[in-house]
Amino acid sequence: MSHNEAKEHTPGRLNELFTDPYRAFENDTDERQLHIRIMLHMLLARPMTRGQMTLRVIHGWENGGCEPEDLQHVDYTLDGVPDFKRAVQDFEHASKHNTPLPADNSAILAAPLANAIADAEAEGQDLTNDIRETPARWPAFEGGLALYTLFKMYHRLIYGEDDTYRCTQCVTPLGMREIHEFHLEEGEFALLVPPAEHFMGKESLLVLHESQLGPIEQLLEESLPLFDNF
Repeated sequence: MSHNEAKEHTPGRLNELFTDPYRAFENDTDERQLHIRIMLHMLLARPMTRGQMTLRVIHGWENGGCEPEDLQHVDYTLDGVPDFKRAVQDFEHASKHNTPLPADNSAILAAPLANAIADAEAEGQDLTNDIRETPARWPAFEGGLALYTLFKMYHRLIYGEDDTYRCTQCVTPLGMREIHEFHLEEGEFALLVPPAEHFMGKESLLVLHESQLGPIEQLLEESLPLFDNF
């Protein structure tokens, strides 16, 4: 296991903007709404204008379930609010007509987990069923710490979290990313952005559960236009 795969509660891009990012978004913080809008402008709007943002909508886990193979997702190119609205419309249409929710064929958690387990076994590592089936034990094999970190992010985005904000560094299929995770009154989502030295040239990802499409649509509509004339 490599501890370089993931580190939780690390400094990130928001430390360049706020003295204490972990306090910046709490309900009793002065200028909280301004902090949210500045964060969205820097971490979301600017990468969108450069064509570097993807929206990932997740679903499939419910009633406490969290089997990797049950986690589904669909990705959308996100160049602006109209692209986000298209995702909202797709999910609303599926719900209205009682059809399956949009989903890509690729398994964002189960497939890389299976690959990491296969690689570990090819290296001669003996992995028990308990290690395979218990996310907290995935760090026992190479790549497992990153997968466990992403598993926890998905779990919090679906089932909730008490902390309003956290920052994690984690190796992802896109490379090393800062995971800026938000659990706000306005909605819950995560922004996976490149570290500072690669921020202008690498891809970013906005991840949220399908139940958050409506709230985040409203947040983006209210927030993103504010900086258009600056």
